[in-house]
Amino acid sequence: MEGPALTLLKEEAHAFIGKKIVEASGSSKVDWDTLAGQQLRQLQSWGKHFLLVLDNCTIRIHYLMFGNYYLNSRHPDKTPKLSLQFNDGSEWNNYNCAVRILPETDMSRLYDFSTDIMDESWNAAKAKAKLKNHPGMQVCDALMNQDIFAGVGNVIKNEALFRIAVQPESLVGALPPRKLTELLREAHTYSYDFYRWRKEGVLRKKYCVHQRKYCPTCDTLLVKKPTGELQRNSFYCPVDQVLYT
Repeated sequence: MEGPALTLLKEEAHAFIGKKIVEASGSSKVDWDTLAGQQLRQLQSWGKHFLLVLDNCTIRIHYLMFGNYYLNSRHPDKTPKLSLQFNDGSEWNNYNCAVRILPETDMSRLYDFSTDIMDESWNAAKAKAKLKNHPGMQVCDALMNQDIFAGVGNVIKNEALFRIAVQPESLVGALPPRKLTELLREAHTYSYDFYRWRKEGVLRKKYCVHQRKYCPTCDTLLVKKPTGELQRNSFYCPVDQVLYT
């Protein structure tokens, strides 16, 4: 689950703030007894980490590639990794995710929110400086590097690179200065387009190359292949997107 989706979750789950947990359970291996009786104080996200800040600890959820959640309902067949029951009868169930309890409530001590692509404090200059420290890194890996672009996932990677006409196996150090600037801009801009389109329920309809077969510009058959050290699937046009090496 990419950063924009977690921003939407914060909005959807805002009504849970201030409620007290009366029961916590699930298949995750955590100490559930420590959560009962605590009040949900704040919801935060950093990159792909979703944070439920309580009285004296924080629940960190990583929804991985296929995680999901149910607010005030539950999956009819699956056991949740984390299930929270609140004092007003509401519930929050989370599936296919990794759950960890952090013994900390000040998340600024653990996370640099200026690296989060969806945070108001996101710092493009800082991201640019980090990119320049990795000239031999492929841009597909750079965009997925959570220390540089926290919250960017495979969809944003593929779509942002198509927008700036750069092939994913291009090297960061080979990009012309103008393209480096475009990379930073479109990673940020597309993340907010992702957020808006997902909220409207039209995200998949808006894909240009991700999970598509033909280029929307020239109708060329798109390349689909694992790229970079991460070996995540890239979708790109071999005609319209330039390889910089």
